[in-house]
Formats: sequence, structure tokens, C-alpha cells
Amino acid sequence: MRYDGLTPAEVRALIRREEYTGQTSGLCPGYAQANLVVLPKEYAYDFLLFAQRNPRACPLLEVTDTGSRFLKDIAPGADIASDLPRYRIYENGVLTSERTNIADLWRDDFVSFLIGCSFSFEGDLLAADVPVRQIEEGKNVPMYDTDIPCASAGIFHGNMVVSMRPIPYELVPKAVQITASMPRVHGAPVHIGDPAAIGIADLSRPDYGEAVTIREGEVPVFWPCGVTPQNALLRSKPSFAITHAPGHMLISDVKNVNLKY
Repeated sequence: MRYDGLTPAEVRALIRREEYTGQTSGLCPGYAQANLVVLPKEYAYDFLLFAQRNPRACPLLEVTDTGSRFLKDIAPGADIASDLPRYRIYENGVLTSERTNIADLWRDDFVSFLIGCSFSFEGDLLAADVPVRQIEEGKNVPMYDTDIPCASAGIFHGNMVVSMRPIPYELVPKAVQITASMPRVHGAPVHIGDPAAIGIADLSRPDYGEAVTIREGEVPVFWPCGVTPQNALLRSKPSFAITHAPGHMLISDVKNVNLKY
């Protein structure tokens, strides 16, 4: 099935019926996508503070009412428990399972955080003739743990996770300019060039996602990534948490243009 031309609501309906369970890069170009963190209320304030102290990695788009499965702002009526293609379950900081639906796990004390995603600016890059390699190759974006520390808050601490896109040298300034105008979906790159300078040993072995081809004349460009909270969950070990699986986002009804300066 082709997904070109479908609205975000139509794609979410396919996902809800589990007719689409793949990664979401390239779907619904022009619309913002969001990372997900679901936590028991006892951890919600600490995580809210963590996100506010680390706005480049964790730019908040919406926070739900306690116990609510349904969004009000970025995708009214979207069901957090079924409208993402794949979820990860963490218990005491350990990844215990992946699922395509979490309705049977839902609790009245859950608070959900929707965080901006760098997939949202890829449409603008493509419109400006800046290549997006993982879309070209039909892969999930490569993501890497770094040694860039996040500001701690309550129990939450950890290092930034970044996504990487290889960009031709002459197009790097354009890529920086385009993405810098969208701080609510991570904004400008955090690093350009040598991956070892931010603690990445091998670009061919991403910690999340899939490796992509880096061609001659291209430089790796790294953006803050909404998988950063998953790094914090592994280190901080809350009793229970749910996130999106890396690359499997909520597609919102918000147009990217409305997230620019």
C-alpha cells in the first residue's frame, strides 16, 4: 500500500488497526512528528523539569492530564495507547518488551509527554534539495548515544542521544539554517564532523536505528534526538515507563510551519 497523500489522521487510523507498524520517517511530509514518554504520576514532575532543563533534546509539544489516553492539542482525539506504530516497555530501567498497542497496560496514574522529533524538519530539508539519506535508503534514522551530559532533574539524568544525517559539505550551512528555525523539533545541529568528539566510536554501528551510507564529499551532522529520555530511563531506573520505539513516532496534526520562529 502507498501512503502518499494520506492525512495524519488517516495514517494514525492505519496504525491503530495495526495495518502499519513501521518507522515513520517520510510519512505525512509537512506535519510534525512526536516522541513519547509515559510515566506514573510520581515521576512526572521530575521528568517535566528534566525536559525543561534540556529543551534541545526534549522540546515539549504536549503534556496530558493524569490518566488521559487522548491528546487535546497536537492531534486532538489521538489515542496514546494505540496510535504509534511501536512502543517500548521499561521496568526498573530495563527494556522488557516492544509492543504495537499498550491499551491493556494503561493506568489511571499515567502522564504522557509528547516531545518534538527531528523527522519534522526533513520535509523542509528535502524541499531545499538537501538529501535525507535514510529516506532515500528506506531505513530508520541512525541514532547514537553521546558523552554530552544532560542537566539532571530529580531522579532523571543521562547523556544526550543524537540523530545523524550525512550532508554534502556545501549544503551544511543550508541544513543548519533550515533546522535552526525549528527549535521545537530540536533545532540546529549540536555537532558537525568528527563523531569521536562527542563520544561516538563507530558510525556504522548506531545504538538505535540503522546505519546509512556516507558518500564522498559528505560530513556527518548530528542533531539532538528525542530518544534522549530513553537513555535517561535506563540510567535513572523508574519503576515503570513506556516510550515510542526509536523511529516509530506519533504523527501530529500540527504543520511544521507553525513550529518555526
